[in-house]
Amino acid sequence: MTRLWHSRPVVFGALLLAFALVAAACGDSTDTGTDAPTTAAPTTEAPSTTAAATTAAPTTTEAPGKPYGGEAIVADDQEPPTLNSFAPGGDNFIVSIIGESYWAGVYKIDGFTLEYVPELVTELPTVANGGVSVNADGTMTVRYQIRDDAVWSDGVPISGDDFQYTLETILDPELPINKITYEDIVPGSWEAGPKTFEYTLAQPTLQYESLFSPIIPKHAVEGSDFLNDWNDAMWPSAGPFVFDQWQKGEFVRVVRNDNYWKTDEETGQQLPYLDSVIFRFIPETESIINAFRAREVDIIQPPPSTDVIETLQALEPEGAVVEVLSGPVWEHLNFQFGDNRFTKNPDSVNDNLNYRKAVAHAIDKDLIVDEILAGQVEPLDSLVDVFAPTLSQGSWKQYDYNPETARTYVEAAKTELGVDTIKTVFSTTSNNDARVKLSELFVEMFADVGIEYTNQLEDSQIFFGETLDFGNWDFGEWAWVGNPGFSDLVGIFDLMDPESPPPDGQNYYRWGTAEVAGQDVDGFNQGPSSIIDADTARFAEVRDAMNATVDQDELIAGIAELENLLADNVVIIPLYARLVTAAAWGDEVGGFKHNPSQQSHTWNMGTWYRVDL
Repeated sequence: MTRLWHSRPVVFGALLLAFALVAAACGDSTDTGTDAPTTAAPTTEAPSTTAAATTAAPTTTEAPGKPYGGEAIVADDQEPPTLNSFAPGGDNFIVSIIGESYWAGVYKIDGFTLEYVPELVTELPTVANGGVSVNADGTMTVRYQIRDDAVWSDGVPISGDDFQYTLETILDPELPINKITYEDIVPGSWEAGPKTFEYTLAQPTLQYESLFSPIIPKHAVEGSDFLNDWNDAMWPSAGPFVFDQWQKGEFVRVVRNDNYWKTDEETGQQLPYLDSVIFRFIPETESIINAFRAREVDIIQPPPSTDVIETLQALEPEGAVVEVLSGPVWEHLNFQFGDNRFTKNPDSVNDNLNYRKAVAHAIDKDLIVDEILAGQVEPLDSLVDVFAPTLSQGSWKQYDYNPETARTYVEAAKTELGVDTIKTVFSTTSNNDARVKLSELFVEMFADVGIEYTNQLEDSQIFFGETLDFGNWDFGEWAWVGNPGFSDLVGIFDLMDPESPPPDGQNYYRWGTAEVAGQDVDGFNQGPSSIIDADTARFAEVRDAMNATVDQDELIAGIAELENLLADNVVIIPLYARLVTAAAWGDEVGGFKHNPSQQSHTWNMGTWYRVDL
């Protein structure tokens, strides 16, 4: 990743936890390569030279249920620069993929529901359960009850002292660790008990939900050289496996944690089932596919091009299990409501709702998904689907593909505007094959409904530079990246906040924004949005209320209202989520379930087992 985690276009790689909203830009394949304006706080982790790895003797004893023993091999095209996610380079995705074997924190993201679930704590703190309190002085206190059975791999109980030591390590001014949100914890406000921990934040924030994952064992790490002692080895584990060996350039091996405190919810058996897992590093995608085809590796998560997916799916009759899921990167169409749209289209009529509805009905999303993603996923009817599917209203379902309806709206727009022709100029990145294909598909769709259509594609450096900053487009397309959790979901609505035009805000659409004046760079200086009305005012009001509360009931109501406002006004049109895929030999390894969130395909590796024992 270049220029990681700030609100400018970046190349999206990965992060460990996080509030991540990233606009996806320059990829040269269907589903890889993203750039973006982003708001995020990566989290981190670390290893131990004092913790002896527990290398369990291989066992093949069958318990009543699933068998114990054996090994699984996972292939990846990257090798970690460090095993310490708090260290420089620790935000690399492969660090997290391997780290799922031995890290633990407050929460996990469930691969089935894509919701936060408690890990080291008995329940996730909320206002409703008393774990979160907004105090009279405007501060907010968060409390955790640590599971009684949670212990480190060396048998030491996980305690509030570990939470406190993790906080102190993150806040250490000598350590180059991202301190976002942690630095808002009121100094000295934390209290640690044998199985409790609490702290107070200076003000209410949803960012608390992604803090303290993972946790550092104080007894093993205190007094060590944190950035140097934990790069090539890992501290005592709180996960299903413990670090065993890193053969540079080849593999990392982890082995069973005999003191792991979790059991299989289905069978009641002690986890994990496997004796060990090997992470092999194979740089080329083609080599990974070939190794999987030859059964030299058991589990892979390759770049999700449609060619790769179809190659893997061809192995399903032989026993391969291929999961193709909608990932966190979602593409959307949008309209520009600022003055600078006229630089691309002097005849832009984006302020006309009938025109925008016509466009929404003219877009054949099913054809787009079929042509670009080989029909592997369903089109999006809501942006909320990406963040919290259970909260989605499906608000864009009202805009079915219907050329006849679209033509009716076009004629209504012409009548309102007093014009004979309506023109649209489409802009996106020219060095992304999927977006180029999209621009070509639009030619016939717009012609069919009587809209004069023109493509003006740009190199990603230009599009995600001054074009995005200054609003130099008429009708555009790019992607955002989000993750499960209320913080990310509320954050995506912040990006459409009428009170936040660039350069200080990220409402690049300039829907409902006031005049921007007095900026050093002329491109930012523009008149007020072409749409400022009761709906934009209401959107800003609800958004402000959502950012002032941590009550989930209030947030759910606000999310529903804002989703409907965006859809009813056709500010954006969600298209589809980019694919993520993973494959496993199901006749060899059972229990595998891909997770499209940042916790990825190793999130539940403690439940993997050898089917062939």
